[in-house]
Amino acid sequence: MKTIDDFNFEGKKALIRVDFNVPLDGDFNVTDTSRIDAAKPTILKVLEDGGSAVLMSHLGRPKGKANPDMSLSHICETVSEIIGVQIKFAENCVGAAADEAVANLQDGEVLLLENLRFHDEEEAGDESFAEALSKHGDIYVNDAFGTAHRAHASTTIVAKFFPENKCFGYLLAKEIKAIDKVMQTGEKPVTAILGGAKVSSKITIIENILDKVDNLIVGGGMTYTFIKAQGGKVGDSICEDDKMELALEILKQAEAKNVKVYLPVDVLAADDFNNAANTQFVDVDKIPDGWQGLDAGPKTLEIFKQVILASKTILWNGPVGVFEMESFAKGTIAVGNYIDEATQAGAFSLVGGGDSVAAVKQFGFDDKVSYVSTGGGAMLESLEGKTLPGIAAILD
Repeated sequence: MKTIDDFNFEGKKALIRVDFNVPLDGDFNVTDTSRIDAAKPTILKVLEDGGSAVLMSHLGRPKGKANPDMSLSHICETVSEIIGVQIKFAENCVGAAADEAVANLQDGEVLLLENLRFHDEEEAGDESFAEALSKHGDIYVNDAFGTAHRAHASTTIVAKFFPENKCFGYLLAKEIKAIDKVMQTGEKPVTAILGGAKVSSKITIIENILDKVDNLIVGGGMTYTFIKAQGGKVGDSICEDDKMELALEILKQAEAKNVKVYLPVDVLAADDFNNAANTQFVDVDKIPDGWQGLDAGPKTLEIFKQVILASKTILWNGPVGVFEMESFAKGTIAVGNYIDEATQAGAFSLVGGGDSVAAVKQFGFDDKVSYVSTGGGAMLESLEGKTLPGIAAILD
C-alpha cells in the first residue's frame, strides 16, 4: 500500500483529492471543520517537503451546474486558517482558469479548485475530464475516504493517469488500517455494536461481520424486529414485519458461527415519539399497546457493559436509542462511556456510520475512542466487504 510517506514532493505538484464537503450555515460559514482538519497532515507533508498542493473536492449536489451557493470559494478563509497558509482559489477545476492558476503555483503554495460537481463529467466518471484534472499534478494523492465508494472522475478514473505516481494520503491510509484492524487483524474478543432503526439497512454488514466477530450487540430500532420475530410484544415500536424471518435467520447463522448475540432485555418506553412523553421501563418483549421502545433500559446496559469491557476490539455503528432527544439519549451515552473505559484499558475502538459519528461528536467521545471514521457510506460499504473503487484505483 503506497502512502504519501513513500514520496518526496520537493519541487512537485501534488494533486490531492480531499473531502471538503462541509456543512455551511446561511452566511456560508463552515459549521463543522473536522473534514478540513483531517486533511491538514497530508497537505502539510507536501509543503514541508518543498512541494505545492492542488486540492480538488466537491461540495453539495449541484447536479452538474455552477451554483454560487455551492462554490468552494466560501471555505477558502477557513481552509487558510486551519492549514496556516493563505489558500489560492481557481474559479474552475478544468479549462483555462484552472490551467493558469496551476501554472502560476509556486512551491510552498496551496491552490483550491472550484467544485468538481459543477461538471456532470465528475459523477459520470468521464475519462477526458479525469485526464484534464490529471494535468494539474505530478503525483496523485487520494485522501478522501468519504467519496472512496464512488467511481467518480476525481476519486478513481484520474488515478489511471498516474501509473507509478499515486498514493493514499494520511487520512485514507488511517481509515483503511482502522477497518482492517476490526475486520482482519483485531485482537479477540471482537465486539460489534450495531444500532439504528432498520435491520434492512444493516443486513449486509451483519452477514459480513459474523465471520469476524465474537459478540454482536444489537440496539436501537432494529431490536424490535428481532423481538417480535421471537414472539415478543413490541407495542407501537418501529418494526419491519417483512424482515422478521431474516432476523431469525441471522440469529441462526450467529449460533452456527459461535457468535454471541446480545439483544436488549428491557427498554425505556414512551407513550409518544417526543421528548416530553410519559415514560416507563418495561421488559423488551412486553411493551404495552400505545407505547414504543425509544432507549435501552438499565438491565440491558449492565449486560452491554460487561460485554464491552471484556472486549479487545470494538466496532460501533449506530446509536442504541433516539439520542437526538435528551430523554432517550442515556443508553447511547452509557455505551459511549463503556467504550471509552474499554479503550483506556487497551482495546481498539472504531466508530463509523453517520448517526453514531454524530452521537460521538455530540457527547464529546470523539477523542475517547481509537478512531472515528470520516466516511459514512464508504465505511458501511467497507464493513459489507466491498472493495471501494477509490481504494482499488490506488492499489491497481
